[in-house]
Amino acid sequence: MSELFQSIAFDSLTLENKIIIAPMCQYTATETGKLSYWHEQQWASYALSGAGMCIIEATAVNPAGRISYADLGLWNDGQGEAMKELLHKISALSPMPFAIQLAHAGRKASTEVPWKGRGQIKAEDVLGWETVAPSPIPFVSDDVAPHELSIKEIKAIQQDFVDAAKRAVDAGFALIELHAAHGYLLHQFLSPLSNHRTDEYGGSLENRMRMVLETFQAIKNAVPDYFPVGVRVSATDWMQVESWDVESTVQLSQVLEQLGVAYIHVSSGGLHEYQVIDVKENYQVPFAQHVKDAIKTPVIAVGLITAPQQAEDILQKHQADAIALGRVMQYNPRWPWHAAASLGVEIHIAPQYLRCQPHGVKDLFQPFRTS
Repeated sequence: MSELFQSIAFDSLTLENKIIIAPMCQYTATETGKLSYWHEQQWASYALSGAGMCIIEATAVNPAGRISYADLGLWNDGQGEAMKELLHKISALSPMPFAIQLAHAGRKASTEVPWKGRGQIKAEDVLGWETVAPSPIPFVSDDVAPHELSIKEIKAIQQDFVDAAKRAVDAGFALIELHAAHGYLLHQFLSPLSNHRTDEYGGSLENRMRMVLETFQAIKNAVPDYFPVGVRVSATDWMQVESWDVESTVQLSQVLEQLGVAYIHVSSGGLHEYQVIDVKENYQVPFAQHVKDAIKTPVIAVGLITAPQQAEDILQKHQADAIALGRVMQYNPRWPWHAAASLGVEIHIAPQYLRCQPHGVKDLFQPFRTS
């Protein structure tokens, strides 16, 4: 029996299998942070993939929180209504739940889109704006230093997360993921490399975790009871000096578990320009296992997991509870179909595709289950 194709529950939400489409920025939103036609076709493709859940890309909770001028946003009702309309369309194609990752880029905001160079755009440029951070330390040494957030401004950003979370629930998303990884604002508060504050949001580990924990708790207080809220973390900064590391990640995860987190999604890196990442197959899986060994909450592994048996082995070895796939799903949105065929299990798909079952693969496809 394949572990990959067993169900898994995140609080009140049960997924049909343990394949999760990881959030991947598309840098294709309109100038007002709304969905474009690109998102319509992409979400539809993912909905028909056979995965257990799709988490859409990092979505900014305020305009200054965008990574680029082409990022999705959920800071106003118009953006939320557009998402609600698209999710309604998608629900006619597939019962697969969609989740949203809420984010603020902090000092890594105001950049060009990747295929145009991905450097910082200065505030005086028509496409740029002033960045913010826990401390006035730029991500890249020759970037303009970010504005150091005051306590009042921190509280305002927390409220922006809460307001976006309420819109996400109203739009019809089944789960919210709080983005505290990859060097963006919440991760910047966690790491001593980017957080040099001397108030209650800096210094000790307890203080540096405060921003993440308060923001998470505020979201949980704002959404319906048992509505699942997960957190994505970077397990390490990949630096040889004192920095955010897996032991700190475990402590954060343990506190989040006490607060009712639905899962911990374990990634790594993204905070420092001089990080040295040992990129290879399963390179982040040991971090996921380290967290899993310390908590009872489900843990999601991600990072260069590309083959069905590879994903299956991670679950069979109890290194994680679910598998998130990013780039491989963009390269091959039917990856779950091929995984089911490879592992000898059936997969539920849209009935329009039943007749395309490959010759020689008996009983691979079954029509979507309907409630």
